Parts: sequence; structure tokens; C-alpha cells
Amino acid sequence: MDKEHGPYSKDINETSKNEQMNYFRMDNNGKTLTTNQALPLSNTDDSLKAGSRGPTLLEDFHFREKITHFDHERIPERVVHARGFGVHGYFQVYEPMTEFTKAKFLQDPAKKTPVFVRFSTVVGSRGSADTVRDVRGFATKFYTEDGNYDLVANNMPVFFIQDAIKFPDVVHAIKPEPHNEIPQATAAHDTFWDFVVNTPETAHMIMWLLSDRAIPRSYRMMEGFGVNTFRFVNAQGKARFVKFHWKPLLGVHSLVWDEAQKLSGKDPDYHRRDIWDAINMGEFPEYELGVQMMDEADEFKFDFDILDPTKIWPEELIPVKKIGKMTLSRNTDNFFAETEQVAFHPGHIVPGIDFSNDPLLQGRLFSYLDTQLIRLGGPNFHEIPVNRPVAPVHNNQRDGYHRMTIDRGRVSYYPNSLQANTPAPDPKNGYVHYHEKVEGQKIRERSESFRDHFRQATLFWNSMSPPEKQHIIDAFHFEVGSVKDKQIKQRVVDMFNNVDGQLAAQIAVGIGANPPAKPGGTGVTATSPAVSQANTIKSARTRKVAILAENGFNFPEITQVTKALTGAGVQYEIISKNLGMITGVDGKQLEVNKNFVTSGSIMYDAVYVTGGRQSVDSLLKQGDALHFINEAFKHAKAIGATNEGVDLLSASQIQGVPTAGADTSAQLVNEMGVVTIKNAADMGHFSQKFIEAISQHRHWIRQSQKGFVPA
Repeated sequence: MDKEHGPYSKDINETSKNEQMNYFRMDNNGKTLTTNQALPLSNTDDSLKAGSRGPTLLEDFHFREKITHFDHERIPERVVHARGFGVHGYFQVYEPMTEFTKAKFLQDPAKKTPVFVRFSTVVGSRGSADTVRDVRGFATKFYTEDGNYDLVANNMPVFFIQDAIKFPDVVHAIKPEPHNEIPQATAAHDTFWDFVVNTPETAHMIMWLLSDRAIPRSYRMMEGFGVNTFRFVNAQGKARFVKFHWKPLLGVHSLVWDEAQKLSGKDPDYHRRDIWDAINMGEFPEYELGVQMMDEADEFKFDFDILDPTKIWPEELIPVKKIGKMTLSRNTDNFFAETEQVAFHPGHIVPGIDFSNDPLLQGRLFSYLDTQLIRLGGPNFHEIPVNRPVAPVHNNQRDGYHRMTIDRGRVSYYPNSLQANTPAPDPKNGYVHYHEKVEGQKIRERSESFRDHFRQATLFWNSMSPPEKQHIIDAFHFEVGSVKDKQIKQRVVDMFNNVDGQLAAQIAVGIGANPPAKPGGTGVTATSPAVSQANTIKSARTRKVAILAENGFNFPEITQVTKALTGAGVQYEIISKNLGMITGVDGKQLEVNKNFVTSGSIMYDAVYVTGGRQSVDSLLKQGDALHFINEAFKHAKAIGATNEGVDLLSASQIQGVPTAGADTSAQLVNEMGVVTIKNAADMGHFSQKFIEAISQHRHWIRQSQKGFVPA
């Protein structure tokens, strides 16, 4: 594509959006400074004054333009999902989906449809931290040949409320309290839990929010869910209900709460930095697109209403069919121009995809458009480069703020004769809403089928592994323990007694409330293994290891281990007391990537202590090194040590280190994710077991050992 032919591409493929963006990209490198009107400038450091110490003159057009532009650089941040991070990529379908939908981008496996994805937190402001306990947004814009399709998703499959009219209420309740704007980016306060106990439909979502899903390890390791019920419609007009899923190929993994809190202070950009670095290193995040489909005849087949957004469709009842894969392969060139200005809207659909009567979805169809109009300054936000479809736009919309297109001709209406009735509708290929018969009296009420608020919350609780259950209980203790009103605390216990009596009793113990007088529950005994992260994909690929070393390390030993890590797709960084170079026993050097001041075990998936007497003796004198080990153990991460490095683990307060009476004939010891070897020159066996330990993500058996971090 060249600029002479404009920003549209005739061939919609993986590079078409990137080529279109080239039309708008600017490179200032080596260029002369100008005003916004392209006037070359000789000076931008001094305002025009009446004498060198005199007043600034009104005629200084460059000063006025520069300051005025600066004063107007911020647009209103999103009411929700304000803190986000965007990435470019492409999507490919595995096989033609003609049987189910006529959507063109779901037909040709050879075609790569460009996408832009924005990940986000929901509650916090733009300046909040990445690792807060919150829902995560997962919005995808497909640039298809039929126009833009926006799949607006979250990393949890259900929502707090059933009807969109309650959306302002739940957001007002969870946002900082209005009298003092405290607290930021958290649900741990009175107004939110007051809303919860007065709105029992929130029960299921609260279980997800207080689970590990709310503190993901990475955007690369979290699922996405369309939440709402949509329709697929094929060329014959047959419709099926559908729910969308994004399944990460790295599996679904989370942080632990103590780790998430510390990362908020140590590296508030942890998630965005993680995905930025991964893409820059060529470790492109991949997600499979899956769909749950249901014939319209089966709409009332289940013991839940399929249109209720506080309910999942259990994957064991309605399997997820994986239909394609998305690869995120390119970072943005400019955060504001792309990530901040991208505009998503669930009403941006293409032929072959339609809506259901999901009452939350119906409200979102109004709210998203209304939000973009105010946030981006008017109705022409679709002309911003990141929002511009790859397919050409032809209509009679002309004016409004920030119009970019220069439309030629006299006609801006339909029907017309001066322009032969063009642009004209296309009855054959244009979008046609699904012909659904709708009858009923106008009424403000909730369907009786939406009244069950606790059975699926029980299903979720039943499906959790023991460590996941304990994490939920701990989260209740933190969140509700932060509530000041004792009555609200007691009502939380009473409300979740409807979910599970044992859960309610354990909540009460930690928040100073009374346990239920009579244990409750729903009687549901079923489970859904698909919702437990214990059953996810486990891989060491792209994990990050901290290697503790000082001068006097064993170079051949560390080289064997790092070679094995690299071969398994594991990244590593050398951590030492000081930055610079460290020298091994044999005089060979390695560069230190981080020191203890600029890092922490919370930034890594595992820790390895290499051998070398001088190196280990130096580490033994450093409290930071011992803290590094203890903290990693507390957070259930893989820990490895070789030869003299084992002595550092022995000096720490962790378990799993071989004792004097241990059988050393096998040399290698692997206990609770702590892998050690002594008196060995060949690191092959150790490296294999250490990588296996890393791939497990966490070693929850340590929870019963009560590992801790010294004060």
C-alpha cells in the first residue's frame, strides 16, 4: 500500500492493518522541529519576551500552541477498565465454520485476520497497579473484511448483576467511597460489601472475584470469556446460542495474594511489562478461541437460564469447541494513540454473529457507544487509526468533531437520484438481524428463571482444589475483614451460608463475626473441573528464574543449568548484591542483571542458587539473599540449588533441604518443589527435575508446612 491510494487495503490479511497504520505513522528521528502547522522552528527552550528578563509576549504563537496542546493532552479516562494495555496480533480459524456461522473471518484457515487486544483492570484508575484483586478485561477487535468485530470479554465468565440497569450501582459501590476517594482499586471496603449483601445475585461472581482468578500471573496466562450469550447464524438463517472463550496455550495461572500486594509496590506495571517483554523476545502469547454452542430448541433444557449472565454454561454439559487461534505478535508504537484511543463496543458485529435477549448485553449495546462519544470527543472516533476498519467505509455521515475523511460530492442522504441512489444498502450481502419472534407486555421485572442465586456459587466452591478453597477463605478474611460495619460483616457470613455452611463458618472465624446458627448450603454436590486452575496446562516455557550468584561462582556449573533452562524456553536473570560483572573461580565473567534493591523473588517464577564456595559464603552474609529464598518458599515457587549453593538453603528457614541423615547416594533430592544436588559435576539430572518443578507453577503442599518470611 502507498499513501497515494489511502489507508484502505484491498486484501484483508495479517499485515493489512499494520500497512494501514503505516499511513498514519510518523518518524521524527533526524527531522527539523516544527509547529503543528509545519512551520520550522529555531528554538523551543525560551519563550518570546520583552527583553531577556521581561514578560512573555502574547504574540509567541509557538509557546501558546505548545502549552495549549499540553493542557489538552488528556482525554477522560474510562469509567471502568481505565488501566489497560494493548497489543497487536492476528487470528486464524482452524476449519471453516460454515455449518454454524456465515461470518467470513471464520471460514478460511489460510487467512490471518488482524486483531488488536486490550487487557485491563476494571475498578482502578489509570494510575493504579496491575496486580490488584480485580476482574480483568480482555477485549479483542477483529479487523475483518466485513468491518470491525469487537469481542468484549473478561477473565471471568460471569458478572455481578443480571440486568444492565444495575451497572451504575455496582460500579458506584466498588469505586472509592465518594466522601474521601478511598480506597483505590479494591473491593475491600464497606460500600461494596453493603451492595453485595443487598444484592444476592452477586454471590456467584464474588466466588470468582475472591478466587485466584482475580490475581492472574500474567495476561498471557489468563482465560477470556465473552460473558454474555450471543448467536451464531449461518447462511441458511439457522441460529444457535453461543458463548465465547479464549484459552491461553500457557495455561491459566495466578499469583498468591501476598505476592500480588508486594508487586503493587515493587513493580506496579508488572503485567504490562511481562507481555511487552515477552513479545519483544519473540515469545508471542497464543490463545485458542473456543465456543460453546446450543441449539435454540435446547434453550430451556437446563436447570439455569442460559441468558442469565451470573451463570456459566458448565463445560462438562456443553463442551467448548476450539475453532481457531490468536497470536499476539506486535507491541504498540504509541500507547496513547493506540491503547488509550481504541474504542470497543459489543454492538460492533459482522454478518453471522447476532445478539440474544441477555438483559446485561442489551444494556451494554447502549452504554459502550455512549461512553466512546464522550470520551473520544464525538461521533467520529471510528476514524482514529487504531479504530479504523480495514474494509472501506461508505455512508452519508459527514460532520462532527475530528472528522478525518474528506467526502466529495453533493449528496449526503438516501434515497437520492443525483448519485444514482448510492451508497446503497445491499439486501443480499448486508447485515440482517436474526428474525426472532418476540412477544410480551411491557413490564419492569426479572424473569423467575433468574431467581436462583446460589446453586452455581456452590458448584464453583465444590470444584475448587483444597489450596484454591483456602485462598478464597483467606480472600474473604482480607476483603470483608477490611469492612468497618459489623452488621455488614455478619450479613456476608449469613449470605454465603446459602452457598456452603462450612465456607460461611470459616469466613466468620477470620472476620470476627458469628458463625451461622444452622449450617446452610444448596445441596448441590456436582463439580465442574474446568473452572479449577488445578486442571490447567502446565509448562515451564516463558517462566522466569532468578539466579543468585556472587564473585567466585562455578562457571561450568551455572552454564550447564542456564543452557538447559534456555532449551526449555525458560528465561533467567543473574541477581547479586551489586550491578556490573561478577567473576567465576576460573576467571570467566557474567553480567548481573538485577541487584537485590531492584528485584525480589516476587518478580520470578523460581529461584536457583549456583555453587562456588566464595559465591555462597558471600550470599550467606546477606540478609537479602536469605529473604529471597524464604519468600520464594512461602509463595510456593520452585527452588533449586547445586553443590555449595545448597548451604544457602540450609541456612534459610525453608523445608525440603537434605539433612545430614538424608540418603545422598542418589545425590539429587526433590521435596516439595525444592530440588538440590551435591557433589556433582554433571547438572543434567538436576536441570531436568528443576525444570519439571518450575512447570508445576506452585507447590501447594508447602501451605501445610507454614513456610514464612522473617520479619
